[in-house]
Amino acid sequence: MSSLSIIDQRGEVADVAARLGNLIDPERIVTDSGVLDRYSHDAWPVAVVQDQLGIHENRPDIVVRVTSTEDVINALAVARETRTPLTARGLGSSVTGQALPTKGGIVLDLALLVGEPSFDEMNMTVTASAGMRGSDLEEWLNYRGYTLNFFPQSLIRSSIGGWIATRATGQLSSKYGGIEAAVLSYDVVLSDGSAFEVGQKPRAAVGPDLRQLFLGSEGMFGIVTKLTLKIYPLVAASISEAWIIPTVPAGVKTMREIYQAGLRPSLMRFYDETESQHAVPNAQLEGCALFLTHDGLRSVAEAEHEESRKIVEKHGGRSIGAEPVLAWYGRRFDFSTVEKLLAEPGGYAETIEVAHLWTGILPLYEKLVAALTPLADEVLGHFSHVYTQGASLYVILLGRARDNAEAAERLDEIWRVAMETTTAAGGELSHHHGAGLARQAYIPENLGGQHLLIRRLKDALDPAGILNPGHLGL
Repeated sequence: MSSLSIIDQRGEVADVAARLGNLIDPERIVTDSGVLDRYSHDAWPVAVVQDQLGIHENRPDIVVRVTSTEDVINALAVARETRTPLTARGLGSSVTGQALPTKGGIVLDLALLVGEPSFDEMNMTVTASAGMRGSDLEEWLNYRGYTLNFFPQSLIRSSIGGWIATRATGQLSSKYGGIEAAVLSYDVVLSDGSAFEVGQKPRAAVGPDLRQLFLGSEGMFGIVTKLTLKIYPLVAASISEAWIIPTVPAGVKTMREIYQAGLRPSLMRFYDETESQHAVPNAQLEGCALFLTHDGLRSVAEAEHEESRKIVEKHGGRSIGAEPVLAWYGRRFDFSTVEKLLAEPGGYAETIEVAHLWTGILPLYEKLVAALTPLADEVLGHFSHVYTQGASLYVILLGRARDNAEAAERLDEIWRVAMETTTAAGGELSHHHGAGLARQAYIPENLGGQHLLIRRLKDALDPAGILNPGHLGL
């Protein structure tokens, strides 16, 4: 892989910016210092605290705000010619530093790559540009009686192209799946400027499913510019209920039995004793909380809910009605608890999601909570994405240090402990937040021989090594 120029050290920023300005509207090429500082951060708590400390180590040299695929191709041409690193960025909502440039260069801002979606009612699809905000597309569909049924917590602050790059999932994944199930096709531009549509209609047996190639690649293999997603009619019926489960092991077993029985709740969230106090505030709960929603045709939803109820009660579950679940739906895109704490001097918070098989998820939960408890004032845990073979685990840490410098050190330690503990337990380092810079140091060991395949794909698809270098453990 050829070496890259580091344009801020070689005084070439003006030259690269001028080349870009010959191909792209100069008004959308930014070199202002204050703007570049903002692009050196995202929603990753480590980056937020670094911003407060005035640390901008992942700072680009140029920002290019693209509005078309042609702009993307032209920016890549300049990056190739000048051997300048180029990092694609959506709306900056990543909580792990996925779009932060590790070697300066160009940040390709895709937030203006938007337009009117196209709607195919017979085939139940919608096609939209990669920069479109998730909530804007969902609102556009709702007006026409449809929904994506894809609801990441970042729906109101993330772009749909970012969902591809980070291999995202949504809160209703237990029934509707993650982005790998939601996306039918997408357009991608490679580092050499070639553009392709990657997809299947609706399944094909000629070669591998190439859609998977760019999911979770974090802009290191190519840049997604447009995508086609599945849509669904707005649900006819929705039945929600909350339950108190005596223990974490009983709740994990309940979720496994529901899913392995072939039942498909759209929502299945199980909180440990500590997080249950937040999930059902002011209730003075004794035990853990389980939230369930079944939706679809009313008779089917009612039948599935009844069968799930039998399994829950078999494991000691006690109903507390629908209100806690309905209240959660009202606040489910709210990230303010973490944001407010991070805004305090010395405040720190982190959200870490991992995954494992059913045989490993409970031991992983116990090990992570034990290892992380000394590092925060509160350690909260919940399981919110369920599969036939296993589940995800989401750990939230809240704490206060003496100052921001100590908070930054604490966050580094939290990531080290969490990633080492997960790897030792044989778990997956990330379930839906992607790798980013947060997991960078731990990827090769965790993936083992699979990491060699990532390196070979990177070399083949981006031989000049210009796309988002320094990510995915490379």
